[in-house]
Amino acid sequence: MMTEKELAYERQIPIKGNEALRLKAFEYCEGYKDFIDNAKTEREAVEYTKNIAESNGFLPLSACSVSSGEKLYYVNNCKSVFYARIGSGSLENGVRLIVAHVDSPRLDLKQLPLFESSGISYFKTHYYGGLKKYQWTALPLSLHGVIYKADGEKIDICIGEDDDDPVFYITDLMPHIAKDQYDKTLRDAIPGETLNIVNGSVPFDDEKGSVKHNILCLLNEKYGITERDFITAELSATPAQRSRDVGFDRSMIAAYGQDDRICAYPAFTALLDSDDSDKTRIVVFADKEEIGSVGITGMASRSVEFFLRKLCDKTGADYVRCVENSVCLSADVGGAFDPCYADAYEARNSAYINSGVAVVKYTGARGKSGCNDASAELVSKITRIFDENNVAWQTGEYGKVDQGGAGTVASEIAAMSMPVIDCGVPILSMHAPVELAAKSDIYMMHMACEAFFA
Repeated sequence: MMTEKELAYERQIPIKGNEALRLKAFEYCEGYKDFIDNAKTEREAVEYTKNIAESNGFLPLSACSVSSGEKLYYVNNCKSVFYARIGSGSLENGVRLIVAHVDSPRLDLKQLPLFESSGISYFKTHYYGGLKKYQWTALPLSLHGVIYKADGEKIDICIGEDDDDPVFYITDLMPHIAKDQYDKTLRDAIPGETLNIVNGSVPFDDEKGSVKHNILCLLNEKYGITERDFITAELSATPAQRSRDVGFDRSMIAAYGQDDRICAYPAFTALLDSDDSDKTRIVVFADKEEIGSVGITGMASRSVEFFLRKLCDKTGADYVRCVENSVCLSADVGGAFDPCYADAYEARNSAYINSGVAVVKYTGARGKSGCNDASAELVSKITRIFDENNVAWQTGEYGKVDQGGAGTVASEIAAMSMPVIDCGVPILSMHAPVELAAKSDIYMMHMACEAFFA
């Protein structure tokens, strides 16, 4: 008779006692940290990876015939990108698709953001995505984005990331006089309209002495812009700190925006490292996931369909057959079990750091609402691929059944009639200004994507 150990399921910790794996993971994550520090917005993620792809022989789709062995990319409106390696087989045999999103919770500047109050100049903001507002006060912030001047000239903005740059800041109420604030719930303690970013305090040297006037003069002197140009700008505030190793053992990484660039980067590197194959392999960096995948750069658009149709049209393949025979990994993070907040989790079915990628059959909220719910056949297929390639994996879900929930782009992919399952790196403090993840899990995500493509 088999023993209990042989019969029962036990979650593994692959890095335990595996020095070779530890060294590979730590080395791999140096590249990841450079990416996460230099790609804090979707625009920056697209540009960062496009430069690497071009240096590795990728060409714009418009310059390709979509023939076997070609490496190509297509940029969707500056904020989403498709990378593909064309296989030797027909597209009607299906593709291997990995979709990750590269937008993260942040503070977007309003279209007329600049105002002055009590001798301080501020930017008005509108928060983006599901963030906890109280976490964004008393925090050094950087400014990222683009400004289009009245004549159409584009100006790229990145202020606060270099050591010599100034940073920006949102004030909080001192505890000495915060009685009324303490009486509010966490949700209501910091109203969205008070997330105003301090950007200066020196008045202009004239009779009126306006701080706002002085800031506008400085911006005009450096960038040649006027206040009107904010209306045609897209500017976002993100935490100014760079990624850091965490722990005496340096086994984890603390950084902004790991949801979901922590899955986008391994998908991209796996595509770069993959060998020639009969299957066409595609990586998509999607936008707008944090606000419902809306817009032309989000997965609720027809951008994936149109990209696949372009490939099929150039090769004479039938689009419907291509989709029906394809498989997709929705590469999105999982919520790692946090023992400090154990009451919110169902421990047995949660994902844990250092135990590999989280293969998530369903997400959703309260009754699986809004989720994809991958089939048993697909779960079996993907986990067998991982087992055959020594990829450590585990199951996962978003907390207790009635506690809340979450969604991913899997539902948008499923709407195309393409089989899809969620798979990603489990992280702690999801959607906080700084999130925490284990290096071994990040590297295991790279291995998972490689195995999927192979």
